[in-house]
Amino acid sequence: MNSSAEPTHERRTGPASPVSTPDADDRRADDRRAVTGKRRIAFAAYADEDRMPGLLVLLRSLALADPAVCEDFLLLHPGLPDSAFDAARRLHPRLVPRTAQNRLDVFRATGYDTVIALGPGMVVLGSLRPLLALRTGVAAVPQPGPGGVRTVRDDGLLVIQRQDVTAAVLDALAEGGEDTVDRALTEAGLLEPLGSPYDLPAGRLYDAIPVPESTVVLHFGEDLVPQQATSAPGTPAHEARERFELDDEAFRAAYCALPGAKHPELLLHCALPFPEEGRAPVDLVRQVAEVHRQQGRYDEAVALLTDAVADRPDLPRCQETLGISLMALSRYEEAEAHLLLATVSPDFAARAYGQLARLAWLLGRTEDAAAYAREGLDADPTDGNCHAWYVRTRSTEAPAEGPADEQLAHVALFADGQENAGDKVLPEAVRMCFGPDTGPARWHERHVHRLVDEAGLEELNARRGIVVGGGGLFLPDTAPNSNSGWQWNIPDGVLARITAPLAVFAVGYNVFDGQLYRRERFAASLRALVGKSAFFGLRNQGSVDRVRELLPEELRDRVRYQPCPTTVARHLDPGLDDGAPREDTVLVNCAYDRAGLRFGHDYGHFLAETAAAVRAIGERAEVRYAAHMPADEKYVHDLRREHGIALPVEPLYLFSNDRIRELYRRTRLVIGMRGHAGMIPFGCGTPVISLVSHPKLAYFLADMDRPDWGVSVHDRSLGARLAERAAAVLDDHPAAVADVHGRQEHLWSVTRANLAELRDVFGLPDASPGGPSAPGPGAGEPAPGLHLPDTRTK
Repeated sequence: MNSSAEPTHERRTGPASPVSTPDADDRRADDRRAVTGKRRIAFAAYADEDRMPGLLVLLRSLALADPAVCEDFLLLHPGLPDSAFDAARRLHPRLVPRTAQNRLDVFRATGYDTVIALGPGMVVLGSLRPLLALRTGVAAVPQPGPGGVRTVRDDGLLVIQRQDVTAAVLDALAEGGEDTVDRALTEAGLLEPLGSPYDLPAGRLYDAIPVPESTVVLHFGEDLVPQQATSAPGTPAHEARERFELDDEAFRAAYCALPGAKHPELLLHCALPFPEEGRAPVDLVRQVAEVHRQQGRYDEAVALLTDAVADRPDLPRCQETLGISLMALSRYEEAEAHLLLATVSPDFAARAYGQLARLAWLLGRTEDAAAYAREGLDADPTDGNCHAWYVRTRSTEAPAEGPADEQLAHVALFADGQENAGDKVLPEAVRMCFGPDTGPARWHERHVHRLVDEAGLEELNARRGIVVGGGGLFLPDTAPNSNSGWQWNIPDGVLARITAPLAVFAVGYNVFDGQLYRRERFAASLRALVGKSAFFGLRNQGSVDRVRELLPEELRDRVRYQPCPTTVARHLDPGLDDGAPREDTVLVNCAYDRAGLRFGHDYGHFLAETAAAVRAIGERAEVRYAAHMPADEKYVHDLRREHGIALPVEPLYLFSNDRIRELYRRTRLVIGMRGHAGMIPFGCGTPVISLVSHPKLAYFLADMDRPDWGVSVHDRSLGARLAERAAAVLDDHPAAVADVHGRQEHLWSVTRANLAELRDVFGLPDASPGGPSAPGPGAGEPAPGLHLPDTRTK
């Protein structure tokens, strides 16, 4: 699962900007490639002082040919001064200068898994995205030579998979001589031929021969300064290159004017700073503000849009983005005003009313939330978000609760409707740890996203204790707020006034690999939370380590390991019969939230490899698809469209918790990408294989001391590995189940010890038929107040 990339200490460089950048504020990308196996990709070129003008043309063409692509650009050079790169930095936000002897040092480029070698004599005319998806060998275009023999030119385009570059290849390259690259690749059997459009020599286009429309890279040669190597002025080849001979202002304007999707970093790099004289185009301001919002720079988004919408109530899209950004800053009154302005447009009314319903609900104004949702449905009866909010907030009879001083308050993400099935099972599993009564008589429910105001604080303090969790609540972009920087919407001042015993139970650090977030606000809230908590338990050791990194030394030891209670369901749910027969099925699950962070450029590879695995596994058992939410079903549609495989779907988001657990208990194997598509079946005693696209899956398997139960979605041999490991489980299923049971005992032992401590924290009796109770210590005895299956003591 480990990436082949070696560490690199170069700093990506870019121009100074008056707006905040990831290096200027406290935002950091959480880099866990070593855990997820995600590839690190770079473009590269070698340039000395004479070739630097050609490099600038190359960089402009790279951005303008495919504005949605932006990877590191590794600039190899013979030792130029840092100032020599200033012009290149103005064109690219992720320039990485590195000293090299010559162009062939690109084969030694440490810190990257895939390197696409270009040159200052090239211009990019089409999308290079197909090259980003290549996974094997060294891809290049063999060029015709004397006698009709095709060879790979030393200065040609190369797509290098560094894990395939052996010491023998590097030795062959070091020997030099004629056709060095071709000889080294041929001897090693590494060459993966590409079509001629990816490296078309301009010299073939004589006189007025037009540049073929299919051309992706037009190559003018490396031996001369590019301006001298081009075709004669006025020829189509010359004109194709001349399009990119722009000054900085013209280049920035050309990029910003391009239609379609743009890469966030490139857009910010080209659009900012806005000209001081006159207003920037409103649509461009909104695009930049939307990038700021998506990257968590809510204050920058607000600053831009506040100026843009001044005296302009006729800009509904800007008003909507401004309202959402203000909501993320917990400036709710201002947010509501701007979202109401957005509702005046019929095209945006339903979306704006959906946001207004969420805002009102966050503030505890349930009736207002229902009214806003109804207004949205009047504007667009098909709007799913408004429908979901209307169902959630419409008037229903509140369940009868027990006396407050006999209840535990439960702060969690309570899913409803067609939301994530894992988030429906989890809160109940947390409550089952404390006793069989999981209903309102013994538990006071408080949704983690709702603002804890004075009334909310009074509700919490009236209970005998507060349990926060479980789940991946330490995530910055789900229901963002500036009160805490994570999902519990509680200001530090309110948190400090909690008097009821507080326990953080089985919460996870859920930041994605490569995800940016502002750490300082989160870290400050985290310090206050750990200091206030009587118990602070995180659901995997990886989360423990990540959170400890953000705490001062005196608080780190207070963070401990508490497994997710779904992983010990066999010991909590008397309805899970270990001896019941299993169906001859294998369940598969995938996830698509933040797909770019999950898959990078490898989704096509993932789909093809898992298609092969599904075919192989299907010869042994029926393969079915377990959708935790409707969006998960994208995999089924893509698999049928691209590979002709149809899978029956189990819509878990429509099932009861008991039915979800029973489905997972009765199958023979689960291959899952969502965290709870692994933890719930594991807790039910079913073997699992994790599709690792998020660090939390690898963390869980590390806690089990079973890293081989996971395969990275980026693994080159993903299909074969899945098929092999699935076959091993199915061929000796009793042994696989026994292994799951054995791994589970450690989690149960840790959980029981923690619950014994929590019994004292909350003042719970050792055993109380009527009140909440916690399992007692001792791995071999049933917990008081729980009804456990007979297999529990085996």
